[in-house]
Order: sequence, then structure tokens, then C-alpha cells
Amino acid sequence: MWNLFSPSRPAVDHRALVRDGATLVDVRTDDEFRAGHVEGARNIPVHEIEQRLSEIPKDRKVVVYCRSGGRSASAAAALQRRGYDVVDIGPMHAW
Repeated sequence: MWNLFSPSRPAVDHRALVRDGATLVDVRTDDEFRAGHVEGARNIPVHEIEQRLSEIPKDRKVVVYCRSGGRSASAAAALQRRGYDVVDIGPMHAW
């Protein structure tokens, strides 16, 4: 799993990953998502990740984000434990 805020992370162009087919997941609440989100993102709140794994393709990278980075880190860890290839961009403003 890569996190944009890790000093040892490889350079990752998360926008290019999404353009090339990665699944973009906003792990904020439904209300936060409705208030504004990155175009093309699917909303799966972090507390629903485990129950909604079937909505996240496992055959491609997954890019996750949230408001400040905490929830995306939790979601990324949960997805990684399930065998997903995850890039955590942290807060939405990093998009």
C-alpha cells in the first residue's frame, strides 16, 4: 500500500492510475460525499468497506481518499489485508 504522505513511498500519479482504470473510492460519509467529491469516485464509507468488498474490483488498483487521511488509511489497510492493491492519497485536497 502506498500513502502519499510516506517519505519512503514511490512516486505515484494517482490521477493517471484512475485514468488507466483504477477504482477511485471516497471513504467519507454519504453526507460528506453528497457535499462534494472527486468526479468518478464511488462512495463506500470506511465503516462499510468490509461489507461492500464485492463492489470493489480486485483485478485493478484501488485509490482511496477521505477528508483528512485517517479514514483512508484505515480503509487502505482493510483492503490490503483482503489482497487489494491500494494507493492511499489521504485527504481529498491531495487530488
